[in-house]
Amino acid sequence: MTISVGQSLPDANLLRMGEDGPETVALSSKLKGRKVVVFGLPGAYTGVCTTAHVPSFIRTKDKFAAKGVDEIICVSVNDPFVLKAWGESTGATAAGIALLGDSDAAFTKAIGLDFTAPPAGLINRSKRYALYAEDGVVKVIQVEDSPGQCTISGGEALLEAI
Repeated sequence: MTISVGQSLPDANLLRMGEDGPETVALSSKLKGRKVVVFGLPGAYTGVCTTAHVPSFIRTKDKFAAKGVDEIICVSVNDPFVLKAWGESTGATAAGIALLGDSDAAFTKAIGLDFTAPPAGLINRSKRYALYAEDGVVKVIQVEDSPGQCTISGGEALLEAI
């Protein structure tokens, strides 16, 4: 079942690249007592993810901060090595967007936003979505009908919804 407004996000252990290599990040530590945007996408270096989705949150980061958002987190079903390189190449890291890997798609499956598209080589990937949560409770969630779209899940659309 897909997570919906009013529900709490499940805790998950996600991965990021630290100074000494991969490190685990408990999602609950990012959510507790905070206003957070989480956006998910099919994968690093894929077309729309790189050219539209991530750039939309880079463009709107300051406007989210003005609305009291403490952090913007991108969750992707990739390993932390790929996400580190992708964050550097897109400018997301420099912009202060956290890129966290859901390598086994456990979090993505727990919120009911996983899909598989074998012809495209996408196995256990994330649907394209964006959500706004306060203290871990979903206040707004917007999920695209197709992973190739980035309209309601883009930064500008989510900003308008909150």
